[in-house]
Amino acid sequence: MLGIENSSSLESYKPVFEPQPCLLLYILKVSGELVSVAHALSLPAESYGNDPDIEMAWAMRAMQHAEVYYRLISSVDPQLLKLTKVDDQIYSEFRENFEKLRIDVLDPEELKSESAKEKWRPFCLKFDGIVEDFNYGTLLRLNCSQGYTEENTIFAPRIQFFAIEIARNREGYNKAVYTSVQDKEEEKGANNGETGADSGGEEEKGANKEGEKEKTDKGGEKEKA
Repeated sequence: MLGIENSSSLESYKPVFEPQPCLLLYILKVSGELVSVAHALSLPAESYGNDPDIEMAWAMRAMQHAEVYYRLISSVDPQLLKLTKVDDQIYSEFRENFEKLRIDVLDPEELKSESAKEKWRPFCLKFDGIVEDFNYGTLLRLNCSQGYTEENTIFAPRIQFFAIEIARNREGYNKAVYTSVQDKEEEKGANNGETGADSGGEEEKGANKEGEKEKTDKGGEKEKA
């Protein structure tokens, strides 16, 4: 299985996700939410501070993580992906605690309301020390059939991102992204093939015309002789 940590393997792939300037501004605008996430998980929020450089670094890292992940699910069948070393545990715990949570199109209230936070908090803390940077602010898509846009993106702790995306992969919801990108690639390849065939046909017609002209010229010369 392929893992998200093996981002170097994606270098040969063409970018399918272009980070948007408005999305970066959105990330910076809600950077305070990152601190709220850390605080909600009982970590010293003051250790993150409000330094603009730190906020920019967080924003850029979140965008890079989103780009790598979107390339993965666009280039490889998502059901073959392994995002962490403990995918099975995360998925099992997630569905045990959130059995009926709809994950193809997320309702932000199911993640951000006070009652939802109370339910998510013990789940997240369970992976402290198991998943690296388990509480790190990460971009999460609301509608799994769409990409990372301002309207389709919210911040979530990394373990929450892993739980939902592992479930989306295993339950087949992220297949929509993969299929859409592959269909576009095939269509593009077919169009290029048709263009090449047309070009070859034109060259063949040109060669035939030249041959016919040459025969006509030779025939005329024989008649004169």
